[in-house]
Amino acid sequence: MALRVAIGGFGAIGKVVAEALDQGIEGMSLAAVSARDSGRAEATVATYRQPVPVLPLDRLWETANLVVECAPAKHLRELAEPTLVHGRTLVTLSCGALLDNFDLVDLARRQGGRILVPTGALLALDAVQAAALGGSISRVQMITRKPPGGLEGAPHLVENQIRVTGLTEPKLVFSGTAREAARGFPANVNVAAALAMAGLGPDRTMIDIWADPAVDRNMHRIEVDADAASFSMEIRNVPSLENPRTGRLTALSVIALLRKLSSPLAIGT
Repeated sequence: MALRVAIGGFGAIGKVVAEALDQGIEGMSLAAVSARDSGRAEATVATYRQPVPVLPLDRLWETANLVVECAPAKHLRELAEPTLVHGRTLVTLSCGALLDNFDLVDLARRQGGRILVPTGALLALDAVQAAALGGSISRVQMITRKPPGGLEGAPHLVENQIRVTGLTEPKLVFSGTAREAARGFPANVNVAAALAMAGLGPDRTMIDIWADPAVDRNMHRIEVDADAASFSMEIRNVPSLENPRTGRLTALSVIALLRKLSSPLAIGT
C-alpha cells in the first residue's frame, strides 16, 4: 500500500513537492494539501493527474501517514501537534521553530510519531552527525551570505533597525548562536537550527549572517573541529524564483528524503 503524503504549505517548496508526488514517487501518493489561499490551491490541484482535497493544517493528518510541513514557522505547532498526537510522521522544514517547541519531540515519542528534518541546503549534516558520534565536537561555525533582498523583513533586522537596502559592500548583520539566529531570521536560517541539532546544540553552534550585494545565491560555509575529523564545506544554493528567502535545493531535498523512505536502496545516513 502506498504511503499517503500530505503537504502543509503550498508555496515555493510545497508546490514542487506536491507536483513531484503527483507525477509519481514509488511507494507514495499525494493525499492532500493545505494553503493560505485555498481557492488558488484548489485550482492548481484540479489540474493534477490525481486531484486531492485542500484542508486546514490541523486536519492533514486525517488523510495521510506522513505530513510535510513547509509553511511559515509560526504555523509549526498548529500542524505538528495533531499530526504527532495521532502517531503520524512529520517532515519539518521549520526546524528553527522546532528549537522553541522541542516538547513536540517528547509528544512524538509518547504517541508513536516521528519527526524528520531533511538535509536541505546543508550537505554537511551527515558528517556533523557522524563526528558527534565519534567523539567530542569542539567547534561548529556557520557563515551565511545572502543577497540583501533575501533578508529584508527579518525580525532581527527590524528590531535592531538594520538596513540592507542599497548596500554596495558586504554587511555583517548578525553574529551569535543558532538559537538566536533561528529566532531573528525564521524565514532564512532553518539550516542553522538543523546544523545545531546535528552537532553541538543551539547554544554552542555559532552563526554569522552577511547581507552581500555581490552574491546572487544563498551561501553557507560550515567549519567543524572534532576528535574524529576537522572539515569545512561550502554550498551556493540558487534562490527560488517565487521566494528568494528559500533555496531551490530545499524542495529537492524533501523529495530526495521521500524517495529514500520508500526506496529499497538508501544512500547516506
